[in-house]
Amino acid sequence: MRTFTLQQSKTEVYTPHGGLALVGHCLNRHTSLPQTARTVVKRHGIPNIDLIRTYLGLITLGKSDFEAVESARTDPFFKSAMGIKQSPSSARLRQRFDEDAQALTPLLEDASCEFLTSVEAPVSPLKMGHVALDMDVFPMDNSQTSKEGVSYTYKGHDGYAPIAAYLGQEGWCLGCELRPGSQHANNGFLETLKRVLPRARSLTGSPILLRLDSAHDARDNRDFLSQQEQVDFLIKWNPRKQDPLVWADKAQEQQVWTLGRYGKMEAVLSEELPDEPGIRRIVKVTVRTSDAQGQLYLEPDVSLEGWVTSLPVSVASNQQVIDLYCDHATSEQFHSEFKTDLDLERLPSGKFATNNLVMTFATLGYNVLRWMGLRLTGPDAPVRHPAKRRRLRTVMQELMYMACRLIHSSRQRFLRFGRHCPGFAVYRDLYRGLASPG
Repeated sequence: MRTFTLQQSKTEVYTPHGGLALVGHCLNRHTSLPQTARTVVKRHGIPNIDLIRTYLGLITLGKSDFEAVESARTDPFFKSAMGIKQSPSSARLRQRFDEDAQALTPLLEDASCEFLTSVEAPVSPLKMGHVALDMDVFPMDNSQTSKEGVSYTYKGHDGYAPIAAYLGQEGWCLGCELRPGSQHANNGFLETLKRVLPRARSLTGSPILLRLDSAHDARDNRDFLSQQEQVDFLIKWNPRKQDPLVWADKAQEQQVWTLGRYGKMEAVLSEELPDEPGIRRIVKVTVRTSDAQGQLYLEPDVSLEGWVTSLPVSVASNQQVIDLYCDHATSEQFHSEFKTDLDLERLPSGKFATNNLVMTFATLGYNVLRWMGLRLTGPDAPVRHPAKRRRLRTVMQELMYMACRLIHSSRQRFLRFGRHCPGFAVYRDLYRGLASPG
């Protein structure tokens, strides 16, 4: 077997993270953070914008721990690509975020939507014309830690339970607010919704369809949403103390049963809520007399599943409403990308406000990577299976982890990629689009 002679250059600069040049342009040219970060006044020390550039670069590489900054401090390409003048140490980065978390968080939230507006990110509607806005809570396992806000989640482990909002079929993230693990999903939901809706309206002029799970099936939520212009909702119904046999009798009276398989009958009922005009409830009644293998039950098993919506029948039939809610499950993939692809299952700080700031960084990094991933579905993209949307991990593998060489010549800086670099065409188009004026 052939062996290699190992050498390390003393002058040439190579990097395995060529995609940072794209992230640097997204931050410095398409957000106002270089200006707004100055509003958080510090009399001395490293400028806030250099802290932001440093940590955003780490997040888009899938590194969320503060100690990862130590290797970036000595990397000339990292500093050049992100536009960093002074690199912080891990201790300084942690300390400054602890001090200024509450002041920096709203600046990053505004910058995330500002970036999507600046790059004219497409917001694809559903077939019916509405743009989907999915909001949901997901657990993050931080067990065996003493971090502030960590408590028992509905998944049976200690951790956090952030609430996230995703817009359009692309899944743009409009916010990912950190919450204690034991906080109920509907607690403080309206305050979060009031912050999210203006962001959604700034990105699309189409009607919005808000999709929520049964934790948000509350009269206050429906009353608030009914007062909003060009906003419809689709909420999973919480049967609470409903008697399934009563609904089975209603289905029997209307003779709407269909046979799903031997031993299983289904019926879909619809009714207007008596004290809420324009709101209808769709209920699916399922009666099972045997399991899928044909084993008979001693007595029939009756179950209920339902949805409450403001969509009129002329816009979406009963079955279409059910299908629209099934599509809401796509947001579970976006949750997993935060936890695994961006390495944010276990948050790096012991302070709640700092971890909330980290989630805000992740929101901006998520949107940058999601936008870059749009180009990975075209004909010039590296060979992958056909897809409408690429996972963040794929974007990192194909664009962020591109190896290149940094060259200084004639007072210019060049990035030289390999001859057989499969993603170079996509990278080149993205960079030219970001670097062009306006």
